[in-house]
Amino acid sequence: LISEADFTYDEATFEITDKILKAFKEQGYIILRGLFNPEELKKIKSVLEETDLVPKHGYGIPDATGRMPKMVLWRAPGTDVTGMVCRCEKVVTTSEKLLGGEVYHYSTKLMMKEPLIGGRQEWHQDYGYWYQNGLLFPDALSVFVAIDRCNKANGCLQVLPGSHKVGRIEHKSVAGQTGADLERVEHLKKVFPLTYMEMEPGDALFFHSNVLHASDANNSSNRRWALIMAYNRKSNNPLESLAPPFPRYTPLEKVPNSAILDCTNLTDFSGKEFLDPTADKTVKADTSNRSEQATKA
Repeated sequence: LISEADFTYDEATFEITDKILKAFKEQGYIILRGLFNPEELKKIKSVLEETDLVPKHGYGIPDATGRMPKMVLWRAPGTDVTGMVCRCEKVVTTSEKLLGGEVYHYSTKLMMKEPLIGGRQEWHQDYGYWYQNGLLFPDALSVFVAIDRCNKANGCLQVLPGSHKVGRIEHKSVAGQTGADLERVEHLKKVFPLTYMEMEPGDALFFHSNVLHASDANNSSNRRWALIMAYNRKSNNPLESLAPPFPRYTPLEKVPNSAILDCTNLTDFSGKEFLDPTADKTVKADTSNRSEQATKA
């Protein structure tokens, strides 16, 4: 199944073909290998690793075992290098063609699984979270960009291809996370073969908001960082009463792919609207070491 949705990205020749659209419709995802080149990745990593972005804004989301994947989440792109990533043509235009209409930036998060201690992400659909934030339809997707190599050992993403076709599954609190009904998930595993999304740095997975996915804890000696950008259709503007703390429709100004390398802003994160995790009704965050990390930074 994975081969049907697995494509190599070439900036000079890439276009969304009928084959790609069919793969997304049938499998609920596509992989674009090498969407970000090594030079772009180096610049992105310099922002993620060498600034106060993680120490100042990072927090943990406990899994069912008490281990914690960590994350930083922002709701507006901003004007730094990561903002150019969120706004670049190869991400945004691809998302629009897959979803069939104009999109806006819903959120971006840096997901961090540190070596030997990084926790698991419970089985869920992104729409299981976003439904609670007022999205009436699952007309949204996520773009998972591998910053590090992602494999079974360090907790790569697992998906059930085609599972988006079952619609939204009931979700409930699982430790600090929101998780899908596990009894139903176990039945669906018999229908949709579990697939491990092993990815190289720079690869990108575009997946529908109703695709069931999870990831195991990182029991390896290698970290697993990923940047996950979410986009919602303009026509799917969330209910105003339920949307906070996530954004309703806000026009997204696309930039050319060259803007990533052309951008000189590595440290000014004003305008990104970092999420205060205590305001997010879909998670129970652990922010206990945030001030300590910021002090060390």
